[in-house]
Amino acid sequence: MALKEKNNTSARNFKHLSTYERGSIFALLKEGHTKNAIAKKLGRHRSTILREINRGTTIQRRTDLTSYVTYFPETGQAAYEKNRLSCGKKSKVLQVDSFLLYAEQKILKDKWSPDAVVGKARLSLDKSEMVCTKTLYNYIDQRLLKLCNMDLLLKTRRKPKKSVNRVNKRILGESIGNRPKIVDDRKEFGHWEIDTVIGKRSGDQSLLTLTERKSRQHLIMPLASKCSEAVDNVIKELKIKFGSLFTHLFKSITADNGSEFSNLNNHGIDVYYAHPYSAWERGTNERHNGLIRRFIPKGKAIKDLTLSQIERVQNWCNNLPRKILGYRTPEEIFIHEVQKILL
Repeated sequence: MALKEKNNTSARNFKHLSTYERGSIFALLKEGHTKNAIAKKLGRHRSTILREINRGTTIQRRTDLTSYVTYFPETGQAAYEKNRLSCGKKSKVLQVDSFLLYAEQKILKDKWSPDAVVGKARLSLDKSEMVCTKTLYNYIDQRLLKLCNMDLLLKTRRKPKKSVNRVNKRILGESIGNRPKIVDDRKEFGHWEIDTVIGKRSGDQSLLTLTERKSRQHLIMPLASKCSEAVDNVIKELKIKFGSLFTHLFKSITADNGSEFSNLNNHGIDVYYAHPYSAWERGTNERHNGLIRRFIPKGKAIKDLTLSQIERVQNWCNNLPRKILGYRTPEEIFIHEVQKILL
């Protein structure tokens, strides 16, 4: 038995009056037909005919200067065309030109995403002074700004990787499975994820990156080599830099099972190791390392970079508004948390 098709959405079957129908209305009125009769003859609703007659009715003068009121199809057509020009959603391009100039600067110069631009602007601007993220993307597609999709750093589709179960061959310490829930929830400040970023595979330096899970503050420090001794030296430098604040700022670190992180337990910090081939367990740090790759692509020699260049990349990461932070920056959250510790 065939199933009966269920459709509770009514089709839109109305259409605007044509020039021919307006001429018919004029002729039928001349013949003395009522408005109801005209509506039946043309197969239109009575209200449609009434509105059209009201639009097209105008005052005319005879040769003896007496006036009379009558319907003209040309007047109705002119009124219809004028109304059509006024209908539809209006573009806000001219009303938000200052916001669009701000968006161009942030996207082209500061390498922000359109969503970061809109989110940050929303904290200080009224809705009437800006557009939403979708509209900003539409303006870029329509080439209404001095930039195009090629200027956007990420506008791609990615295929999800298939999960593969592998045997854990190296366990350096406490497993991430034993990490306290308060660290997983990101409610407490002072828990970090760590990794290294390599340049050329042979004879090159590396970068040590640390990302705080709550604020997303990102630290980038050069490594003389990718070994545990070099990582130890950087951690010691952080201890000297932050002094008595160090134990409050660095409560735990989550690392992978690379040999360069084998001595992290020697610094008085709780250390947890992710499962092998499970980069998503340190997703915050992996995401920020992806941001670094916008400026330091794979294969670029890190030893050729100056400290000021590395700091510039770090400052860009920490001053980029984040949707997940309510469009505040990691730097703002980090400073707020440090002030809470000092108080």
